[in-house]
Amino acid sequence: MKFINRQLELDELNKRWKGDASEFFIIYGKRRVGKTELIKQFIKDKPSIYFVADKRSEKDQLKELGMLFGNYFNDKLLVKNGFNEWLDLFQYLKENIKDRFIFAVDEYPYIVEANKSISSLFQKGWEEHLKGSKIFLILSGSSISMMESEALSYKSPLFGRRTGQAQIDPLTFKQAWQFFPEKSFDDFLSIYTICGGMPAYLLEIKKETSLDENIKTNIFKKTSFLYNEVEFILKEELREPKNYLSILKAISWSKTKFGEISNSTGLEKNILTKYIDVLVKLQLMEKEVPVTEENLQKSKQGIYKISDNFLRFWFWYVFPYKSDLEIERYDEVSRKIEETFGAIKANTYEKVCRELLSDFRNKIFSFERIGRWWNKEEEIDIIGVNKKTQEIIFGECKWSDNLVDKPVFYDLKRKSVEVKWNNEQRKEYFIIFSKSGFTKGMIALAKEENIFLVKGGDPVNF
Repeated sequence: MKFINRQLELDELNKRWKGDASEFFIIYGKRRVGKTELIKQFIKDKPSIYFVADKRSEKDQLKELGMLFGNYFNDKLLVKNGFNEWLDLFQYLKENIKDRFIFAVDEYPYIVEANKSISSLFQKGWEEHLKGSKIFLILSGSSISMMESEALSYKSPLFGRRTGQAQIDPLTFKQAWQFFPEKSFDDFLSIYTICGGMPAYLLEIKKETSLDENIKTNIFKKTSFLYNEVEFILKEELREPKNYLSILKAISWSKTKFGEISNSTGLEKNILTKYIDVLVKLQLMEKEVPVTEENLQKSKQGIYKISDNFLRFWFWYVFPYKSDLEIERYDEVSRKIEETFGAIKANTYEKVCRELLSDFRNKIFSFERIGRWWNKEEEIDIIGVNKKTQEIIFGECKWSDNLVDKPVFYDLKRKSVEVKWNNEQRKEYFIIFSKSGFTKGMIALAKEENIFLVKGGDPVNF
């Protein structure tokens, strides 16, 4: 399989590999985002031992590590007996490693579950045995909250020991498109609306099969990997998955304000706040506020949205229809997709347009913040701002089969007046994104008014 993107992280790891200093590198990010593949690409053709932790006892995991190290160093006694404790492993590394060597521990949080004091042992092992050696130690994990508390937080015994870290985020639209370079913008947007930038999900979509058939076979079929994916993730990450499930369900059903979520779930507001914080940390949902707000955290206009594309798709088309899907009755769900998928795809297009706007930083100005804006009467799809230079850009996204004409720009300009942000001093720009393109009149107006136009994902050159 072709390794796609992550070049920035891979280059950084390889740069550090070429140095002489000991390295203690932390890699973390949500499940299925591609951390393991990044590690495997890095250690390829390098002296290394890669270990995936699991939910077995600490004794069993040390036994397996003994086999891995014993086989690598041709130590039959170690293969037979394994390590008795972690400090024995660190001592063994110190005694046997003379040149550059990688020891990568994937899914570190599972080791924490087996031994709550493990981070203290890794601290001691690093300080007493590995620091100053040729070792390149990697700790990786999918539980973002646990990786932060155990490896990155100032309260962690490992705080200050790491020499670098990388949070692996989902791929952007353009990066994810590299999985399907033969697809048109429109066709791939359908796939991205379902899978987002998650490599593991994108790989489930078979290129030789229609999207409808992919959905039936690789998502709706109860034996498929993606059918129970959301419930699996919640069970893996959370102690009370039912409450989190009810919160996400409420948001997927347009209960986006805090009070609406509380009423829908029946959860007390103080408890709901804690649950929401966890879901935000897991990158499953996000709080959105008008982009021009000064204090994003305290804004009273904030709404909550599901940030993961597949999670949203699952709550719309899998969760409510599980009884039908269990017995392979797909017709009703397929009808629902025909009726509503276009609206979800249009919403995804808006998010993609915010990403595409970033490509204009050099042509327009450097955006400090990009997002949506709204008040009680009006809404603007995209606004980008730079407070230092007092520059602002207003954008409209049109996912329609019709060509965009001049009234769309006039309406956007009218709404821009309602945005209270440095109104007297600001310099304004306008950009319009369209699925299908623009009328000759709109293109002529764009030339006169210096309006930026984007068809699909490509700028329109005048």
